[in-house]
Amino acid sequence: MGNLLEFLALLWFFICWLGYTEYSKRRASDRACLSNTLDMYREDWMRVMLRRDNRMSDTAVVGNLERNGAFFASSCLLILAGIITALGYTTEVMEVFATLPFSEVPSREIWELRLVVLLVVFVYAFFKFTWSMRMYNFVSVMVGSAPAPEDTKVSPAGREAFARSAGTVCNLAGDAFNLGLRSFYYALAVVAWFFHPLVFIAASTLVVVVLYRREFCSDALVALRSGKVFDEPAARSDG
Repeated sequence: MGNLLEFLALLWFFICWLGYTEYSKRRASDRACLSNTLDMYREDWMRVMLRRDNRMSDTAVVGNLERNGAFFASSCLLILAGIITALGYTTEVMEVFATLPFSEVPSREIWELRLVVLLVVFVYAFFKFTWSMRMYNFVSVMVGSAPAPEDTKVSPAGREAFARSAGTVCNLAGDAFNLGLRSFYYALAVVAWFFHPLVFIAASTLVVVVLYRREFCSDALVALRSGKVFDEPAARSDG
């Protein structure tokens, strides 16, 4: 019965993680949220960039965004090294954990499963952050190749196409970074599993609630939406 609860808790965790990821993606298509609002800001940024002669500020912003991804990717590597080390000293770590109050030490197999799940979460985060870094590098190249304001050979339609293309790559980079950052939240839920599977279930649910409130109901969203006049997501054209 104990192991059944462990696996049910793990199943609920993946339902929360994968389910909310899919839900937020679909919900963003017809409701204002941080993701689609920032997408519109980034596209608008690329249009403004095309009207500037000096684009050093744009390059600096892209570089800063890329460094954010590098910081979290480096953090993931350090955490992964710690988890792999813990896997090599499972018995010793379990003995130390048994001395903590309110902790329930499971079998060695379940304990190692918990560490492996935590390992998988941070591996996923590492790949998302590094992909985000690479796409911001693509944006840097696009900023460098952007047509100058006085270049009469590029039509207004060509400039708009370039702005949309650069904005799309920037949005993809931002989305990858967001997914990597969410993984840190879910990793905290996995840490709760080391205390009890019921705590793990509660923590997984709480993470989804926190992510939903920040994505769809936060003060930051209200401030961002009031900063510019945008078309609603459902009314935007992809053409």
